[in-house]
Amino acid sequence: MQPGGTDRADRAEQPERADRAERADRAERADRLGLPDFDAVILAGGRARRLGGADKPGLMVGTTTMAAAVTAAVATAGARSIVLVGPPRPELAGLAAALPGGLIVTREEPPGGGPVPALRAGLAGVTAPWVAVLAADLPFLRAADVRELVRAAARDEHPGAVLSDDAGSAQWLAGCWQAGRLRGALDRYAGSSLRGVLAPLVPVLLRLASAGQEPPPWLDCDTPEALEAARRAVRAAPPAGRASASARQSREAAP
Repeated sequence: MQPGGTDRADRAEQPERADRAERADRAERADRLGLPDFDAVILAGGRARRLGGADKPGLMVGTTTMAAAVTAAVATAGARSIVLVGPPRPELAGLAAALPGGLIVTREEPPGGGPVPALRAGLAGVTAPWVAVLAADLPFLRAADVRELVRAAARDEHPGAVLSDDAGSAQWLAGCWQAGRLRGALDRYAGSSLRGVLAPLVPVLLRLASAGQEPPPWLDCDTPEALEAARRAVRAAPPAGRASASARQSREAAP
């Protein structure tokens, strides 16, 4: 090593040290939130027949894609890792870069085979004891909503919790589950209905209020009408409300 110089190995270690420090900071932050360790599985590989075969997770609502909105919500909520089931979406990697497990991308077999094969594929990448299972078309899901789901599921060791709509119906692709119980349910199930897998676990139904004037967090966009309604809601929000909604997750991420 030259006098006053920097050893090459030491230079190589500097980014790794910074990376470890960032991950440790996020883990400590999650501990302060009082949440159990959880991963997230985002199902983003459907055929979107009712949207004419469009790339539904990649559609914009406001200034972001729906897939990015869901990824940001679970990352900010404190997930250990995110498993994206669907085609690669490089733009999401940065949103999960600070997570201990980062972003894992996998596909169901066959691609587009439906939510049950997609859930099986996603669970293969889960190592945490709890897992949030979410659709990629939930543009109004926020980090606070994900945290409430995790807390509701973990309270009294329930098998899981799912959001319910205004009519009290379970939203099966907006939930959090004990990973072991979910794997067992999938092992016993030979059908193709996500409800058929999840309903026998008898999850807690969680009804959450919307953030301000936003639509509810369980609102999905699987039809042209629903997509346009979501976009209209964003356009109709007052400027201060739009700024508040877009900044909300970054505020929640602060220590």
